[in-house]
Amino acid sequence: MQESRRNFFKKSALVVGAAAVGTTALAANKEEALDADSNGVVVGTSTKKEILYKKSQAWEDFYKQAL
Repeated sequence: MQESRRNFFKKSALVVGAAAVGTTALAANKEEALDADSNGVVVGTSTKKEILYKKSQAWEDFYKQAL
């Protein structure tokens, strides 16, 4: 019983490892590489403006408590 469990885990570990290596190899060979700016941040193609901060009463309360 213990021997069959060990063999199962050994075989499953090999299969998972082989799948991970295969996936990594496919991703590395992908011709369509993403462009990155000087900081290593991937530049997207979205036309929407990204809003990181919007002044609101909740933020004002947060900043007052944070000081």
